Amino acid sequence: MAFSESVTTCLSPAVHYMICDLGFEKTETYDINNIVSENGEIRWQAITDHICYLESDQIVDYIKSVRSLGPVCASVNLHFKSMTKEQFVAQYALWFQWTNYAELFLEVFDVLQYAQTTEIALGLMKLTSCLERALGDVYLLIGKDCPFLLRDLLISEELAVIFGQTVMDVLRIFIGSPYGLNLRNVLWHGFASPQEIPVKYCAMLLFLTAGFGQLLQTYLLQTKHILIHRPYMTFISLEELNIFPDLNHETLALTEELVKLSSFVLKTMLPFWLAALTAFKQGRYADCMILLLPQLEVGLRLLFTATNKCPNRLLTAEVSLSIKSMLAKHLNNEEINQLPLVLEEPAMASEFLWDFLNHQEGPRVRDHLSHGEINLKTFPREVANQILAFAVTLLCRFSDEDMIAFKEHGVIKPLMNCASCYCSRFHPISRLKKQVLECMKSIHLWSELPVVPEEQVQAIKRFEGNAEATSAFVSKTLEILSQLHQYMPHKCYSSDDPVNSDQTDRLLTKLCDMHICTLYSPRSVLEIVVVLRKIITQCHQVSGQVIASIELRYKQWINKTLRSRQRQNYLRMLNSIKFLLPVLRLILVLITLELVNIHLVDKKNAFDYQQYLKFLKSILQYTENLVTYTNPEKNKWDETMELTNKALAKIKSFSDKKLTLMQLAT
Repeated sequence: MAFSESVTTCLSPAVHYMICDLGFEKTETYDINNIVSENGEIRWQAITDHICYLESDQIVDYIKSVRSLGPVCASVNLHFKSMTKEQFVAQYALWFQWTNYAELFLEVFDVLQYAQTTEIALGLMKLTSCLERALGDVYLLIGKDCPFLLRDLLISEELAVIFGQTVMDVLRIFIGSPYGLNLRNVLWHGFASPQEIPVKYCAMLLFLTAGFGQLLQTYLLQTKHILIHRPYMTFISLEELNIFPDLNHETLALTEELVKLSSFVLKTMLPFWLAALTAFKQGRYADCMILLLPQLEVGLRLLFTATNKCPNRLLTAEVSLSIKSMLAKHLNNEEINQLPLVLEEPAMASEFLWDFLNHQEGPRVRDHLSHGEINLKTFPREVANQILAFAVTLLCRFSDEDMIAFKEHGVIKPLMNCASCYCSRFHPISRLKKQVLECMKSIHLWSELPVVPEEQVQAIKRFEGNAEATSAFVSKTLEILSQLHQYMPHKCYSSDDPVNSDQTDRLLTKLCDMHICTLYSPRSVLEIVVVLRKIITQCHQVSGQVIASIELRYKQWINKTLRSRQRQNYLRMLNSIKFLLPVLRLILVLITLELVNIHLVDKKNAFDYQQYLKFLKSILQYTENLVTYTNPEKNKWDETMELTNKALAKIKSFSDKKLTLMQLAT
């Protein structure tokens, strides 16, 4: 990656011209009093008059519009520079309230006064994400499902109705269109270096946000609508994200040296890295991530273009080269993508990136930050620590310098070790493993539930008839489990009692500890995993319902508050769980063995695959019916016996025909 030293911009010539030159070609000045009144009311016509359209269909001419708006932006910037903070607050603060984060926009005003390039870029990224979130809230005043992409949001009829089409066209000059300045995407995807973003565009977006607030107030007064802000998302189960040790001052000091030496860092982007480290040290964890995540993408793009010998793809600002496409197995020409192969050498980096940035059940940090879905003031240190620590391992790995001293340093080596053994936590396969273990723990609790003494049960004669049937079910379940045991991986095999609770739990734990490839899982694998996860979800719900019912009915039995029919139902339930317990364990073992062999599904031909899918869906149907029958309000415990009998027959038949994945493996 020697050419990283020579790269001076990541903007293509056309985009560089659009952002850095076009808006400076006209040099005339505009009287700010023609754009904003003395009391701060924005005169929109003075701005919209500068929007130029192509002759046909009222399509915005972005080139002419940016050229024409350049002097207007300069006037707005000078206007803000001439104001004190008190004047700005008095004149504009009210009009930022609609964003639900007014203080952020006051901070951006402070940044404009000093015009430090890295801070301007950071302010713009925060401003655009907050603005996008606020516009989504406005959209929901009259719309239903808010578009996920900013460009779709800005061209929506709903926002055109509320703010006016020409006003929305103004905003799209600056963000949301790849044909305009596209400031949001250019920054969030790491294409622009700090010095490439003109300060006046940040000032103009701050100004426009206030103008939107004024227009919105008029609309709300006319329509009597009330603007409701969607709640922020919060990261849950932070312990699942705990991979790397906590970064201390010594580690951060070494990292400052690393960024100056590593070829993973473009020299034009160095200020972003240093600012990210400063933000982390100051406890500004959201700022750290906003600065760092685009730089990770730049570094990966640099690696991608070097390893795949396509340097031209580094210089673009149309986001065709996303992180997802950079981590894909194949290039557009169907050749093997070399980047994941390079990343796998030092660490399971691809899996980490997929987990933290892409997988739907992962933290998806950049998505949530860039779309304004996170409260920046409460961004957790734990998340920032993990991504920054991961970045350190990439800095170490990809360098043209002799980095042995860094890699072996006492505070860096643990990070490298953690990275080298990382396994996916948020891929659907990994989530299924987690579900299996959680369901296993829930079912294990059945043995600890309080039960009525046997002599009291025997005193009710009507209940005795099901004992033989229950015993037959248990025997049939044992038979199938024993049959499955011959297909266990060697290190998981045990000749002990296959239905023993502790033995089954140990087996499931061992199976879930086995490594299963998650990268590049084909569609067929993911389709099967979806069904397996649904089955486990239903089993877990059944277990939860049984636990709640047993505890409640036992308490009522002891307190003698059960009527005669309720006592009968309670005893039927006690009888049913005697066979449901081993059956649910059987399903857990079956599902987990299939998961371990999941990649063999591609060996099935189309007909066998459909038959296999049909079999799994029949098990799913059984568990869904169990959820219904074990619902405390249904009390259909007798029906569970017939239902279970049919399910066991299907499992045994399918197993006898050797159609499961585990049987394909032998």
